[in-house]
Amino acid sequence: MSKLAAQDKFLDLSDYGRPFGKFLANQLKNTRFTPIHVTLLFGLTGLIAIYCILQNQYLLASFFIVLKSGIDAADGELARIKNTPSYTGRYLDSVFDIILNFLLFMTICYVSKTNIWLTFLAFIGIQLQGTLYNYYYVILRNKSVGGDTTSKIFEYKSPKALPGESQKSVDILFRIYTIVYGVFDKIIHTLDKEAYKVKTFPNWFMTLLSIYGLGFQLLIIAVMLPMDLIEYIVPFFIVYTLFIFVLIGIRKTVFKV
Repeated sequence: MSKLAAQDKFLDLSDYGRPFGKFLANQLKNTRFTPIHVTLLFGLTGLIAIYCILQNQYLLASFFIVLKSGIDAADGELARIKNTPSYTGRYLDSVFDIILNFLLFMTICYVSKTNIWLTFLAFIGIQLQGTLYNYYYVILRNKSVGGDTTSKIFEYKSPKALPGESQKSVDILFRIYTIVYGVFDKIIHTLDKEAYKVKTFPNWFMTLLSIYGLGFQLLIIAVMLPMDLIEYIVPFFIVYTLFIFVLIGIRKTVFKV
């Protein structure tokens, strides 16, 4: 099952790892590897990238950051190939992402001797960026005929476990998910309460929005590191966050409910 119907598909600048993800998923489709195993693998890859930054191996760190994005795409692809969608995988993927993002920015802070409070502000910024992207993207997916509806626009309670997964695991991961993402969701929903009423978003707007997708955020870091611009990563993402208001302004002005 595709995430979007054919007419709703757009050029996702953050999804450059998808071809590799599909390739890896196809290699694993007849093996015992599950999407959860792939999620664990991208978590490990992210930790290796962080270790490389600590060792001042910035080019190698960039390689593993980009590789992480490719592996990150593979768990969902494998779930679709094996027809084993799960909330466990969906929440675990998101929890790993925010943990790795935090560790990545704290590592950049340590190595570059950037102010820790500015670093924390940049971390909050990238989470708000990603939340806005996911908010609009999930709205589009849920309104797209035949699209993937595993992700919900508003998640107030733990969903019923899908076949093959434990309800207890879903409940635990849902609680963790709501703790680490809840405040960001509330901020974005407050800034644009009525976005879910829009019938659809045009492809050009979604492509513009995709600069806030995690893959594109990581690509920016992967480019800046070997260019010896590590000192500018935190300030960049603080300023980059301000574009949130431009995107929400476009939504409210052009795509009225």
